[in-house]
Amino acid sequence: MTTQAPLMVTVSGMRGIAGESLTREEVGRYLGAFAALLHERSETPQVVIGRDGRAGGDEILRFAIDGLREAGCDVVSLDVAMTPTVGLLVKELNADGGVVITASHNPGQWNGVKCIDSTGAALAPDVAAKLVAAYRDGGATASDRSGSLSENTDAAKLHVNIVLGAIAEIIPLESIRDRRFNVVLDSVNASGRIAGPMLLEALGCTVTQVAGDDSGVFPHMPEPTEAHLVDLCEQVRSVGADVGFAQDPDADRLAIIDNTGAYIGEEHTLVLAARAILGGGDPQDKPSVATNLSTSRMIDDALGEIGGSVVRTPVGEANVVSGMRSNNCQLSGEGNGGVIWPRVVDIRDSLSAMGLILALLTRLKKPLSSVISSYPGYAICKRKVDTREGLAPAAVAAIGERYKDERLDTSDGVRVDFDKQRAWLHVRASNTEPILRLIAEAPDKATAGGILDEAQRIVEAL
Repeated sequence: MTTQAPLMVTVSGMRGIAGESLTREEVGRYLGAFAALLHERSETPQVVIGRDGRAGGDEILRFAIDGLREAGCDVVSLDVAMTPTVGLLVKELNADGGVVITASHNPGQWNGVKCIDSTGAALAPDVAAKLVAAYRDGGATASDRSGSLSENTDAAKLHVNIVLGAIAEIIPLESIRDRRFNVVLDSVNASGRIAGPMLLEALGCTVTQVAGDDSGVFPHMPEPTEAHLVDLCEQVRSVGADVGFAQDPDADRLAIIDNTGAYIGEEHTLVLAARAILGGGDPQDKPSVATNLSTSRMIDDALGEIGGSVVRTPVGEANVVSGMRSNNCQLSGEGNGGVIWPRVVDIRDSLSAMGLILALLTRLKKPLSSVISSYPGYAICKRKVDTREGLAPAAVAAIGERYKDERLDTSDGVRVDFDKQRAWLHVRASNTEPILRLIAEAPDKATAGGILDEAQRIVEAL
């Protein structure tokens, strides 16, 4: 049967509409190609697998397990598990790779497949490109050997304990527990609902969990943006919470609500985490953080206060991790609420982010609203433009020509830095959706919006 539903296969993984474009055949073909790569290193690869908990994901998980076993892989299933939990278990078990059944922040009818390497991180860009090419060439034939299947039910507890151990290295856990934080957690009825409250309760928090059931039905659009978290903001105000946390379905991203019930958003998550880890250290250590070209310059300001530096990379978790590793950074992440703390796992992790933010609030002895108000003010605006074949390179060229006298970075689309205005613009094709992303940041919303207006006019004129 022919379907018009989209199926995206990129270096970031596979995503499609469950039951339409994302079928047993497509999942098996994709994971057959992944298994073929793993067989280059091992005759009997071991693969850890989990799913983000959205409704219908259990069927895609079965497709994936069957495909991996038919390709000769021994599979360890975590069932519902956060993406970083899968990555951590790959490391702990010394497995050959991992698979997460997730479409991240995409709406509920979507699902997908994300592969993880033997270090517990997202596939390096060259490996991911090789996987895409192998998939397009037809995947791989079934193995003569049928792989085994086992289950692990302790993964969430292990993840929590490792985060607690890492937090204890920067601040005594009892000092956090003594604060008795009041926290509201929105897990969007997905994978974060298990380990999220487990961690918070271990840190002595009173937890009000919303959207924490096992239905897998998202009570609001799952991307943790301001428009989608109005109810969470109200809940924080109604219970007098110190902080509200919002996870996306696979719980690798974290958005934050302050103690007044104000959405402070995903762009602050990395900055707060960096201050928690680096702010109390020796300035002679010259700390560094890796992040992508679309992340707020707040991180530059935060690192500048302590003599640190920021390593900028193309967008994509694997690019950020590569930049972190090659520059020996203590932390990395992205402006989408993703924090990567290598002490725990080299993949975005909302548990690490929550623990670090509570550690920071404990050390500073200030409410979150006061901490946020101490930062220089910036406004970041984001828009999406539907794309078509050839539009992305044309848009990049047109934006580059329009702003050729400004500072340009073309390592990922085009970023324009307006140094005199302390502003920037980034235009690039998404790796996960059929859109162009237009992002601008400036000291005020009007300036950022004006930059985007001009960029959008340029793109729509093509």
